[in-house]
Amino acid sequence: MKINEIHYNEDFEEQFLNLPKNIQKKACKTEGLFRQNPFHPSLRLHKLKGKLDGLWSISPDMKYRIIFKPMGNGVILFVSVGLHAIYE
Repeated sequence: MKINEIHYNEDFEEQFLNLPKNIQKKACKTEGLFRQNPFHPSLRLHKLKGKLDGLWSISPDMKYRIIFKPMGNGVILFVSVGLHAIYE
């Protein structure tokens, strides 16, 4: 997975601003690591299934997830961030 750009939809931006400050920091660090090495084991990168088919997930920590969609040509769209329940 190649990453040239990361974009954020409105839901992601709103959810990010509502996260606790310490989780916001972790999410920013996670994004930086994702840009450098999307396959780093600590990201726990995985493809989602079911109604979220076509989306992927990385993790700032064991409780929170960032859900994204690869758009092609190295463009990534971050669509959601929050507790694991954002999958539902």
